[in-house]
Amino acid sequence: MTSKLRLFDSGSIGQLEWPETPDGSYAKQYLLPLLRQPVETFVPNLSTALHVLQLNDKVLPVTVNETEYDNSYVCSPYTHYVSYAKQELYLLNSRPTELALRGLLNVMGWLLKGSGFNRAVHVNNWLLSTNLYPELSDEEMEDAVHFLLCSFPQHTLIFRSLNRTTNASMMEAMEKMGFRMVPSRQVYLLKPSDDAWMNAKARWLLKRDYGLLNKHGYEAIGPEELTDADMPRLADLYRALYLDKYSYHNPQFGTNFFKLAWKKGLLELHALRHKPTGRLDAVLGFFCRNGVMTTPIFGYDTSLPQELGLYRMLSSVLIGIARTNGHLLHESSGAAQFKRNRGAVADIEYSAVYDRHLPFRRRSGWMLLHKTLNGIGIPLMKKYKF
Repeated sequence: MTSKLRLFDSGSIGQLEWPETPDGSYAKQYLLPLLRQPVETFVPNLSTALHVLQLNDKVLPVTVNETEYDNSYVCSPYTHYVSYAKQELYLLNSRPTELALRGLLNVMGWLLKGSGFNRAVHVNNWLLSTNLYPELSDEEMEDAVHFLLCSFPQHTLIFRSLNRTTNASMMEAMEKMGFRMVPSRQVYLLKPSDDAWMNAKARWLLKRDYGLLNKHGYEAIGPEELTDADMPRLADLYRALYLDKYSYHNPQFGTNFFKLAWKKGLLELHALRHKPTGRLDAVLGFFCRNGVMTTPIFGYDTSLPQELGLYRMLSSVLIGIARTNGHLLHESSGAAQFKRNRGAVADIEYSAVYDRHLPFRRRSGWMLLHKTLNGIGIPLMKKYKF
């Protein structure tokens, strides 16, 4: 092991010399508040032990869990693969298939709990729907994995949010190390500055979507035009879409998180303001790393008429920002046909799971899930495009 490696928690974080790099500064602004106060202060449905891994000139958040089966899926594999999956079965639009898969998930849930499924360490876990990774050499990966296995010998090691488009070399190196690639969801990727990604129809749709702002009296505003008083409204807009409409298993970012993200620039927050009333009716928040941009914050006032097209307006603003900064836009999952029509390309996202050091009972859950999802899950994701 040649890498410089140290692990810090809330008691020892004062000893960390934060790297004087853009990523180091970002990590300090992001992680220190979450270490100084309970994570639940910012994300009420998250319970986890937060650590910080120093890996040479990089710092990565590491979350450690034991059971916490009611946690948000960003820290709970059980919530992701069982609880959340049950809620999304309606997307199949087939009652017999839904009943069959619900029965399968019930049995799997019982088996997974029996295997200690949630006793896991998530690496580079920013508590967001999508984790973006810095450049890591193969040697750094191997050293980090060895170090963490020594630090947490009874835990499964997990890296979320990997796909072949943005993480191919990393995934290849991890597979050689013995990681399982467990499918998690189908995501959508877009390079709006590249004409090869967007045909004439996609460009026309985006132009039409953006035209809705003028038609309905909206304007897009950036973080410099927002105020502290706007943060409760932005939290409500996120809640209306991601929690009330989709699932309470998503991270429940509250006002405290929005204030932190806005003041510290952890996420670049933009909103749609209704000019006649001055009301904020939609919000997005993104961050970029290593040439990739993702948007963990997206929401709008779902009580307003659907004919307004707030989702379409917000999406067109987001794609416009991505076109300007030249990044690959990771659009996460959901609204599959909408995203495909506007040039996005599907890819399967995986969690890289290392459990070879654990006894068979502990590995059995991941073995079952790996086989089931590769055999049944991926074909269903591709067929139903969710």
